[in-house]
Amino acid sequence: MKKEIRRIMVTGALGQIGTELTVALRNRYGAENVVATDCRPLPSETLRDSGPFQTADVTDADALDQVIRKYGIDTVFHLAAILSAVGEQKPQLCWRINMEGTLNILELGVRHEMARVIIPSSIAVWGKGAPLENTPQESVLKPATMYGVTKVCGELLADYYVRRFGLDARGLRYPGLISFETPPGGGTTDYAVAIFYAAVTEGKFTCFVREDTVLPMMYMPDAIRGTIELAEADFARLRHHADFNLAAMSFSAGELAACIRKHVPAFEVTYEPDYHQAIADSWPRSIDDSAARDEWGWKPDWDLESMTRDMLDHLRARLANKGASAARPS
Repeated sequence: MKKEIRRIMVTGALGQIGTELTVALRNRYGAENVVATDCRPLPSETLRDSGPFQTADVTDADALDQVIRKYGIDTVFHLAAILSAVGEQKPQLCWRINMEGTLNILELGVRHEMARVIIPSSIAVWGKGAPLENTPQESVLKPATMYGVTKVCGELLADYYVRRFGLDARGLRYPGLISFETPPGGGTTDYAVAIFYAAVTEGKFTCFVREDTVLPMMYMPDAIRGTIELAEADFARLRHHADFNLAAMSFSAGELAACIRKHVPAFEVTYEPDYHQAIADSWPRSIDDSAARDEWGWKPDWDLESMTRDMLDHLRARLANKGASAARPS
């Protein structure tokens, strides 16, 4: 019998995805039914004022267990992770946070007979041997980063828990995510977020990947909607579980800069590739997400042109609001 989602915990709720997903889940399921958790104290007024928050480290299973018991949690969206660029600088930390956290969530999912555990993955699972164009659902997984290694392990663990313990664990492979709500968070694809901030504040940007670097990307509203749609999909229809490819658009750094320049004609971009370039070169240029489309009806809403226009509109409005606030007499 299908279990319904009623009381949700979001780990890594202060991160780029977690901040927006928590708000979306509260709007959908009721603010009191979505508990935001993170290892950091709560700085966000949006999350602080819109529902419950608990400080909890995902490597501390007892702390997580206490939150689950306190709020009667039946569903977890597990987003806490060290991302690719930071993971290369601190690989041991990346392994500990990403793997211990994931294993703790899966174990607690079984212990508490949860309705659902959602553990997102990433395009970082691919590396040498995988086709770079239209990378298929089933393909070689030989990542070039510690972050990618942990994501492969997380997918395999989640699938194991589905088979071995009957836990309803699900996940999707995010491409690079672009958002106006939160600043870049240490990922290789975060150049595509930082470039927008630079366009509206400085008028120039130094990009850490080559101009011709093409990567799969997605606007955050699509990512949030896709995550919730997967969580709510009929389990009986799913042939895959923890490793759904998810796609929306692919573009080069130069194409993104050119699209921004349509709206900010004087915008200047220079390219100075650093250690991020090797990471980017190991990832696909485009993704085949036909499994997600077939099994739970995935379809993106945003493309490069519409995303660029929306990003710039929101960031300009935010900058104008800050300026107006600063100008008001105290």
